[in-house]
Amino acid sequence: MPAPTLLVPAYCPGPALLRTLADVRVARPDWAILVVDDGSGEEYDHVLAQARTAGAEVLTLPVNRGKGAALKAGFAHLAATRPGSPVVCADADGQHALHDILAVGERLLEDPTARRVVLGSRTFDAHVPLRSRIGNTVTRWLFTAATRTRVTDTQTGLRGLPAGLLEWACSVPGERYEYELQVLLHAGRSGIVLDQVPIATIYLDDNSSSHFRPVVDSVRVYAPLLVFLASALAAFAIDTLALLLLQALTGDLLVSVVGARLTSAGVNFVVNRRLVFDGEHRVRTGRAARRYAALATCLLGLNYLLLSGLTGLGLALLPAKVLTELALVSTSFAAQRAYVFRPHRNLTGGAQGEPTPSTGPTSSIDLTSR
Repeated sequence: MPAPTLLVPAYCPGPALLRTLADVRVARPDWAILVVDDGSGEEYDHVLAQARTAGAEVLTLPVNRGKGAALKAGFAHLAATRPGSPVVCADADGQHALHDILAVGERLLEDPTARRVVLGSRTFDAHVPLRSRIGNTVTRWLFTAATRTRVTDTQTGLRGLPAGLLEWACSVPGERYEYELQVLLHAGRSGIVLDQVPIATIYLDDNSSSHFRPVVDSVRVYAPLLVFLASALAAFAIDTLALLLLQALTGDLLVSVVGARLTSAGVNFVVNRRLVFDGEHRVRTGRAARRYAALATCLLGLNYLLLSGLTGLGLALLPAKVLTELALVSTSFAAQRAYVFRPHRNLTGGAQGEPTPSTGPTSSIDLTSR
């Protein structure tokens, strides 16, 4: 089994990158090191030259394309040049301690063929910068609510992947900071375990070296979850209006609930398929529709039972409806991601429409090595 390779995506790197490389080279001389320069420009050539001197291979993207693109470029390159080598990803800003980087590598080597992503998970106490603490808390809460999977640190850049998952990682959508959250979302859909290793929480100079743009990149990170929530909100509005109208016309709660759900389900199915789960139409429409109908039937039953219970306790219909939908939205997201829009497995063991294991990686990423 080849030793792990350290993969470091770097944009406008400074001395912290060189310290990380030197520390790893001394501690684990058997590890290979790949730095992916994400279009930093000529003014950073001297830093990258020193990285080569420290024993790292440097792969350069011609223009800045984002952290996700840099990671996928590195995965594709390593799958082609170091087949069988597990990969440890670390950030270039010096915020990962040497012993934590090595711990992730050691965890990978415990079972190098397991389908899992090893996450170096930080804790977020009062010493963490406020914007980072709030951002991670919100993302963690949304991720848990949407997937029913608890991950302590959804935005950690310290991660380990076995060699067998590199091609899969290249297929996950996302070019910038949203890519790391997409990996976690797609892992559950692909039956990949998220294995968490506790690590130190280090922020240098209040995280001033981060290239994360709070507004633009936050929108990118939260987009997969926010689009679903927007779809759920639209369906809720349609469902609620239909429910109130039918209740006023018929006076029958069961008829009103069923009629309202049938009205909103079609819109919700189309929006979620095209914008959230299956924009590339990897799942046949008929198959997805049948599964959605089965899920909608189950949710309809739960919806009616919760509404009946809440209104039976004296709560008015509208607030009862709001509480019911809030209780069911995360269940709906998790079920649609894992069941309704999950590509079925083919005979080679891959998901239909997703890359299947092959003798070599495929990639359309344009790279230059210098």
